[in-house]
Amino acid sequence: MKIVKTPTKVTLLLLSMLTVMSNVAIVTILPHFSNIFKDVENIELLSRLMITLPSLAIAILAPFMGGIIYKIGKKKAVIIALIFFSLFGTAGLYLNSIYSILASRFLFGITIAILMIVNTTLIGDYFKNKNRHKFMGLQSAFISVGGIVFIVGGGLLSDINWRYPFAIYGLGLVVMLFVIKYLVEYKTDTTQENEQEHLLHHNLWYIYLLAFFLTLVFYILPTQMPFLMINKFNASGTLTGNIIATAFIFNAIGAMSFAKLKRRYKHSTIYMIGMSIIAFGFIAIGNVTNVYYFFFTSSIMGLGGGILIANMTTWMLSVAHHSKRIKSSSYLTSALFAGQFFSPLISHPIVEYFGVQGFFVVSGFGLLVIIGVFILIYRIKKR
Repeated sequence: MKIVKTPTKVTLLLLSMLTVMSNVAIVTILPHFSNIFKDVENIELLSRLMITLPSLAIAILAPFMGGIIYKIGKKKAVIIALIFFSLFGTAGLYLNSIYSILASRFLFGITIAILMIVNTTLIGDYFKNKNRHKFMGLQSAFISVGGIVFIVGGGLLSDINWRYPFAIYGLGLVVMLFVIKYLVEYKTDTTQENEQEHLLHHNLWYIYLLAFFLTLVFYILPTQMPFLMINKFNASGTLTGNIIATAFIFNAIGAMSFAKLKRRYKHSTIYMIGMSIIAFGFIAIGNVTNVYYFFFTSSIMGLGGGILIANMTTWMLSVAHHSKRIKSSSYLTSALFAGQFFSPLISHPIVEYFGVQGFFVVSGFGLLVIIGVFILIYRIKKR
């Protein structure tokens, strides 16, 4: 059994935190882009792509990143990725064209792909079974705390100047120092692996499909909610950041409760529980009449999201063969970020038709119908 030292665990948690930073640090500046770049056609859609374009890069390139990471080594790949993470992430500080900023976000996404794949793979290498479930809960909770810092910090900075939130990505260089000193790249010991030997990455299509659907639904929040709060309820960047930070607090609670849920339920059941919470959260958002009610709806959404993200990664790691762990992590990363990218593209026409709040109500009830159909099909098959 491998003994993972505390500094190595902290380094792994810091890497997890950076992957969340890829979007939340700048989410509060997006509604302001319609004024900053008011002469640009389709700026409403382009501003939403600011946080989903990195997802396109990840979705396309993640399956190919696995082979590259395997050849150059996990630790070296992370160090290189962190350098370019800070370089491309901070580009919004000095680039003046919306299109050049979008291009930098695409390149930024490549670095996120590498960080996510290596991070997920190392969790599989370091931890097994219950220890893995506990660490995934801890990881999600740590991400949530980091998310609170970044979203609140980003909100405060965006009220000063729209460029300042991009400076937060410079933290990648700080994390790189931890990686250099503390990250340990264990060689997989096949004699200690107790995953099922016959389950390889190509058998996991259902997990990848569910991961895609999860982020397709969940990413409605960062791509639509800031616009609703700022444009309709006149919330400041600081207030918007605080409301979204509430979601991260409850995300941590949901993540920490995952290990307890896993003792009682299967991964598939936990997925349905989490998605049901999200559905009710959507319906609640659609009925908000006061901006401060968003603190309540954010709590619901955060709770469901924390459960789902922890569940998704551990589900994949529990069935992926150890020799295919990097490749399986690559496919999961691709599926998660493909859902993020397509979320605003699919939701935007519906938002245009129903309005933002009407869209949340329709999405919530639609999601409950889908969950109900799946439960019905499952029960019929069990008979």
